[in-house]
Amino acid sequence: MKNYVEKMISCPTCGHHTPLIIDASNGDQDFYEDCRVCCNPIHCRLQVDESNDKLLAFVDADDEQYF
Repeated sequence: MKNYVEKMISCPTCGHHTPLIIDASNGDQDFYEDCRVCCNPIHCRLQVDESNDKLLAFVDADDEQYF
């Protein structure tokens, strides 16, 4: 599995496409990136599935509520 991957994501607030560089060498991660256009935070969650040799990336807005 590659440790560094670059993927294009869409900002959940404004929809602008921005590159996201993923470092899979640290395992599962939970971090924030700021959108380059609207400056709102983008919540990124990375899950490493070593058994299937896959990286799963979940992207959402910081203000989304879970009930």
